[in-house]
Amino acid sequence: MSSTAEVEGVQVAIDSDRGIVEARQRGRGMALKLGFSPGAATLVATAISELARNILQYAGRGEIVLQQVERIGDRGLAVLARDQGPGIADVQLAMEDGYSTAGRLGLGLPGVRRLMDDFDIVSGVGSGTLVKAVKWRRS
Repeated sequence: MSSTAEVEGVQVAIDSDRGIVEARQRGRGMALKLGFSPGAATLVATAISELARNILQYAGRGEIVLQQVERIGDRGLAVLARDQGPGIADVQLAMEDGYSTAGRLGLGLPGVRRLMDDFDIVSGVGSGTLVKAVKWRRS
């Protein structure tokens, strides 16, 4: 993703369900403005919901940053989810379908990876988590 140019983004604090709803709505709106199909905009909104819900559940607070990104001939929407929570002890395990420390379905992070075109996660115990996921507009 290093060859991607980023434009100033929109930050949404995630510290309650209201923040999740706001991030989802703003992400869907940005995707539509960038020319994404309604279906693709909904996929972006779903990914944002999953990431924001994880922030609230595991870290208590954090933020979602939405950025228009461009690379040669392509325009996309980057979603950054970051927190200063406890971090993920085993990122590889957390990316497996069905793994959950909360007794849920364990589809959140693997689902986001499938919904988006690019996905990267950096996390460590005690250092929080940063997820960057990008959806590229299909011409």
